[in-house]
Amino acid sequence: MFGKLSYLFSLLFIGQISYSQSTTQAIANGNDPNVLYRNEMSGSVFLHSRGLGVNIMRAKHVTATRKRVMELEMLNLKHPKEIKVSNQSDNSKRFVYGKLNSIIMFRAGVGYQTTIYKKSDRKSVEIRSCYFLGGNITFAKPNYILVYRQNAFGVKYQEAIKYNSSIHTIDSISGRGSIADGLSETKIYPGLYAKANLSFEFAPYSDNVKAIETGIIFDYYPKALPIMANNPSENFIMTLYVSFVFGKKWF
Repeated sequence: MFGKLSYLFSLLFIGQISYSQSTTQAIANGNDPNVLYRNEMSGSVFLHSRGLGVNIMRAKHVTATRKRVMELEMLNLKHPKEIKVSNQSDNSKRFVYGKLNSIIMFRAGVGYQTTIYKKSDRKSVEIRSCYFLGGNITFAKPNYILVYRQNAFGVKYQEAIKYNSSIHTIDSISGRGSIADGLSETKIYPGLYAKANLSFEFAPYSDNVKAIETGIIFDYYPKALPIMANNPSENFIMTLYVSFVFGKKWF
């Protein structure tokens, strides 16, 4: 009995190796075996309605048309009313007047991706839908500006200070502070997010990933996120995005 089982497992193992070798050889010869790859890793660069970001995603098939997916992404977040201006009288660097904080966000989530329309050949497009649920960690760094000071000898110099909407007018600002100014005062705002998207995969070979993805994201903060002065802090933020996705599939 044990000998028969060993023989059966040996046949299955040899068959799997032969199948993998034949698939690899087909790809090397420029042919597409169009098989189901269990694993997928991809990265993307995306433009959203309030900034830019990058994403990395890991997926694994749970059925022939459904994948379990995990993602991690980093992005910046701007306020819709951010406009760069300059103080022409001082020939200053451009700055965003009224900005309280610069925002960097990290999201991590899990979800499922479902194939709506599977490729019929190399030149066709596969359509997939996906949703994610997860958490975000948002870092709010205070915005620093440059203002002119005068020392005891009457010499003017620039000093970087935190922007204060109650005392700083547009004419009193001579430029923007450096990216390092205010790092030690950065505050953390934890939150939750939900995402839904459609992707259109057009890679010429079934072991590659090339896709255009578009979707919508909802972020929620228990503690409201302040970005611009004279505008309400935000507990709920909705963004639209489009991304270019690239990656690889394997068994």
